[in-house]
Amino acid sequence: MALTLSAETWARTASRKGVLRPDETAAVAGLRRMPDVSEPLVPYVEQYWSVSWDLPVPRTVRAEVLSHPCVNLTVETGTARRFGVDLPAALVHGVVTRRFAVDLRGSGGVSAFKFRPGGFAAFSGRLPHRDSVRRLEGVRGLDPARLVRDVLAEGSDDVRAAVLDAALAPLAPEPDDSYALLQDVIAEMVHDTTLVRVDAVAARAGLGVRSLQRLFAAYVGVPPKAVLARYRLQDAVAAIDAGKVEDLAGLAASLGWNDQAHFSRDFRAAVGVTPGLYLRRARQARPVPA
Repeated sequence: MALTLSAETWARTASRKGVLRPDETAAVAGLRRMPDVSEPLVPYVEQYWSVSWDLPVPRTVRAEVLSHPCVNLTVETGTARRFGVDLPAALVHGVVTRRFAVDLRGSGGVSAFKFRPGGFAAFSGRLPHRDSVRRLEGVRGLDPARLVRDVLAEGSDDVRAAVLDAALAPLAPEPDDSYALLQDVIAEMVHDTTLVRVDAVAARAGLGVRSLQRLFAAYVGVPPKAVLARYRLQDAVAAIDAGKVEDLAGLAASLGWNDQAHFSRDFRAAVGVTPGLYLRRARQARPVPA
């Protein structure tokens, strides 16, 4: 008998944090997030999202995301190749263990499903390689060429989302106990900023640390320590972008870092700049009050 989680618990696994310098990205690319997916997909898919842009030649804009530990299935178009792939194409983006960056050129667009952490493996029985972008293949019942054709035949984001949903929903299996447990753990990681140690996460789930590690290896493909660190860094970035940070040392301490130097090293490794520089850029990007 599969463990059944409530709609509230499924919703709590979702997070919209992660886009770096969101105001700058929004100025050149239209990002939409639509959380509603059909009932069979709720355990696996967090939301539908889309983005589009139209830039004059030769302008290039780099969009960067401190990615979630999840897989994205995308249908992509564009006047320039991306990820070494001729477009249009259906792609599978594996879990990104570092900062995700893509250079936007010319015109293009993406229609996509963001799976929950571990959701693609539970849905398809396949765990994509980390830090990889590859053509969609090997998902039983899903024809990539037909998916691309049917999605791109529609001009509306809402209708494209419905086409993706209709293609995937009949393929959704019943979630099993271990996957449902993973989602319960993810929900705690996302929303409880006091969780900063893997042993505390394991204890709350009623598991040993090694059992928790095996669970993440089976579904997510990265260890729980890395996932937990990613969520806390996303919390830090979101707080800075929201204008809620004046004291970086206080921010570091509130999110579990023992000292600001350690926090700064981890932040720079993930984001690409120091928290001090990111804070200065965020302040400069904010509108000046009238």
